[in-house]
Amino acid sequence: MLRLKLRRAVLARVFAATLLGSVAISALVPTMAQAQVTAFRQAVAESVASDEDLAAFYRARDFAPVWSGTDQLTQNRRNALLAAFAGAGNHGLPAARYDANAIMARLRAADTPAAQGEMDVELSRLFMRYARDVQTGVLTPSRVDNNIKRDVPLRNPIETITAFLDTNPDAFLRALPPASPEYIRLMRVKMQLEGLLSAGGYGPSVPSALEQGASGDAVVALRNRLILLGFLDRTATQTYDLAMARAVERFQDAHGLEVDGKVGESTLRELNVPVEERLQSVIVAMERERWTNQDRGDRHIWVNLTDFSAAIVDKDIVTFRTRSVIGATESHKQSPEFSDEMEFMVINPSWYVPRSIATREYLPQLQRNRGAVSHLEITDRNGRVVNRNNVNFSNYTARSFPFSMRQPPSNQNALGLVKFMFPNQYNIYLHDTPAKSLFSHNTRAYSHGCIRLNDPFDFAYALLAPQEADPEAFFQSRLRTGAESRVNLETHVPVHIDYRTAFTDVTGVPQFRRDIYGRDGRIWTALEQEGVALRAAQG
Repeated sequence: MLRLKLRRAVLARVFAATLLGSVAISALVPTMAQAQVTAFRQAVAESVASDEDLAAFYRARDFAPVWSGTDQLTQNRRNALLAAFAGAGNHGLPAARYDANAIMARLRAADTPAAQGEMDVELSRLFMRYARDVQTGVLTPSRVDNNIKRDVPLRNPIETITAFLDTNPDAFLRALPPASPEYIRLMRVKMQLEGLLSAGGYGPSVPSALEQGASGDAVVALRNRLILLGFLDRTATQTYDLAMARAVERFQDAHGLEVDGKVGESTLRELNVPVEERLQSVIVAMERERWTNQDRGDRHIWVNLTDFSAAIVDKDIVTFRTRSVIGATESHKQSPEFSDEMEFMVINPSWYVPRSIATREYLPQLQRNRGAVSHLEITDRNGRVVNRNNVNFSNYTARSFPFSMRQPPSNQNALGLVKFMFPNQYNIYLHDTPAKSLFSHNTRAYSHGCIRLNDPFDFAYALLAPQEADPEAFFQSRLRTGAESRVNLETHVPVHIDYRTAFTDVTGVPQFRRDIYGRDGRIWTALEQEGVALRAAQG
């Protein structure tokens, strides 16, 4: 029996030496400390066996602990991680996934080397999951909505945990979330809304439309709501006076509504959106900000689809803004979300009709009447104009249609007189339009996906200002020729086409917009499925 036990001990030592390469085979009877180390390391090795990357990470450390131990550095790591987990809900993350109290209980219960080894690996996995969640988002955007074309700047998880080991644990974990001013402002708004939620929300809803001069209970409800929302100073008035009208105007401006100081149907609907829905929008916006957690550029172009606007932003300050028309709400016309770099503009552009439009919309018209869409040229594969009278369009389907379509430069060109190019696989760009009347509408979703600008000339002047002494004169001289002219931007400008139903202005005032494509609703549902939940302010 003794011989059998010794043989097993030798085999165990051989296994450990092969696995860890650090234990001398010559020691046939290990000390108690050595046995504990071996048990710990074997447990670690078995726990990471199915994860190649994590196995390589621990193998490089000779399967030594990351989180288990009583030395000061290990305690600091462990405490910093648990503190970060305790604050996961502040970032709108799945709080139950990072339940610090439950994790501490599991740590206390791990009273054997093998159990401690398993917990060490589990904490490393949770660390990497948390780092991913708080740094670049809980969700994969394209799995939520196919029109979200974001290339999320994912970090390598093994490189992340390796870097963590060589730095101050608290400082490292604090640096993981986006450092953008917008993310910080959104967190502040989230805390404010959680405070309102804990206090019972916005109170009684506003029951009816109102105008200046009205009085009564409905005005009191309006007054109280405007005070809670921060648009009206405290007052006991029961009359819809000038101060209340100005507060309504500020509310309307912050919600993308027509600013007239009256509580009409649209304003009433937005006033009565419950605090829970606003909080959902903010949490979704924070997730979206994590998807773009990288340098946006000191100067960049920001198109917010829900705001129907395009802006030039210089160091977090909007220096130019114009109204925009975006893709219609039909799924195949919706404007996608992505980032790219604007490289050039084309003055007096031709419109090369996208094949999807040519075959889906124009081919059926040509089959009924070959003289249809006469403002467009039909060209062959070599770019030569085809005499449409010699073509029987009924011979072709959308798949077999062999021609292209082009509209030459003119005042009536679908692209207007200038387009702004950031070449991309989605064939999306910013451009002028002859259909100016659409910009007077409050909701402006009419295009096939591209972004039409209300003030394209001023937009061009602003983009040309860094490279032309007189950008307006330069632009107009090219425009007057009537000929198509490409103008390269000497410094490319990042373009971010976003979709934010919640965002802030530079002073931190929250802005809310309608979810016209339903995307944020889908994102919130996906976040809920991951365990994200609304919470009221604690304490």
